[in-house]
Amino acid sequence: MILDIKVPSPGESINEVEVSNWLIADGDYVEKDQEICEIDSDKATLTISAEDSGQIKILTASETVISVGEVICQIDTSAKPIKKKATKSKKEPSVASAPLPAFTASPAAKKIMRETNLEGVVGTGKGGRITKQDVLSTKPAMGVGRGERGQTRIRLSSLRRKLATRLVSVKNETAMLTTFNEVDMSSINEIRKQYKEAFNKKHGFKLGYMSFFTKSVSRALNMFPAVNSMIDGDELINFDYVDISIAVSSPKGLLVPVLRNVELMNFVEIEGEIQRLATKARDGSISLDEMIGGTFTITNGGVFGSMLSTPIINPPQSAILGMHNIVDRPVAIEGEIVVRPIMYVALSYDHRIIDGKESVGFLVAIKEALENPIEYLLGGRDGVSKTLGL
Repeated sequence: MILDIKVPSPGESINEVEVSNWLIADGDYVEKDQEICEIDSDKATLTISAEDSGQIKILTASETVISVGEVICQIDTSAKPIKKKATKSKKEPSVASAPLPAFTASPAAKKIMRETNLEGVVGTGKGGRITKQDVLSTKPAMGVGRGERGQTRIRLSSLRRKLATRLVSVKNETAMLTTFNEVDMSSINEIRKQYKEAFNKKHGFKLGYMSFFTKSVSRALNMFPAVNSMIDGDELINFDYVDISIAVSSPKGLLVPVLRNVELMNFVEIEGEIQRLATKARDGSISLDEMIGGTFTITNGGVFGSMLSTPIINPPQSAILGMHNIVDRPVAIEGEIVVRPIMYVALSYDHRIIDGKESVGFLVAIKEALENPIEYLLGGRDGVSKTLGL
């Protein structure tokens, strides 16, 4: 029996995917539920598994764009497992390299090819003559230097190409500005130091910084609803809920899983959901539904050592908060110079929707909550243990 394996739909509104990588070879015997290939959509990379055991016949080559629902391979379920016989390796006789075809080239072309050790240039001049332009278009200019100066070309994945397009469109289609502030992280550090062991023991995961930032963002979005909105054509959409996208670095690139209805979540729920989604993003098992939507984004360049940045808005959202590393810095408090753990924060926003007053006020509200977390995020001194689920 021949079983057709078709491209599943990665999600609503996605009609095409790219077969990025086959995990098996044509003719291999595969087991049921074995992962056989990876497909890229403009949202995520997904894997396709064999629906039954048998011998596989690949019908679509890697790096091919194919429509959802088309057959990419077939499995002969009547085939038996292939037993490979051990064979002694035989030394292959040496084969002389075939002579390179003769070609003519202009003096300028010859000079560049000689200096860069460039081969495989196709001539477009009269009689196949290689021109200087042929050489330059074959390989980017590298200049002359010492040692090996090779290059490697790798096709961008569909996800990376789509990301590049989206990021460029943000710069071209929005009036993006960025405002900055600094946050004294002393209070949050003290809370984490005091409760981290009990929190971890009770819930099975750490009390991180992200839950404090997520709750402070949710509070600020309630205070400044224009930041929690987006443009759709000639209309402005305002959301009465808070879905926060959390940027996560993965082997496939930057992914942004979404925390739904953050305004209804407590610290325990936020930390647990962030850990679950981040783990799925890094091991490639996250679904498209877990990444679509989002009304605001938080990105943390501080985990890589970033001191300051201007994050790019995640369209069609209108704003994004950038976190950075925490560094002990001298600051003036009540006329005295003291050393405090300081984080610079950045808010990039679409000025078509959000005015300067709102953007600055929004960032100040985040600073206020982070520097006074017991009062604004944890329900007062008597409510800390309860808020942290302890």
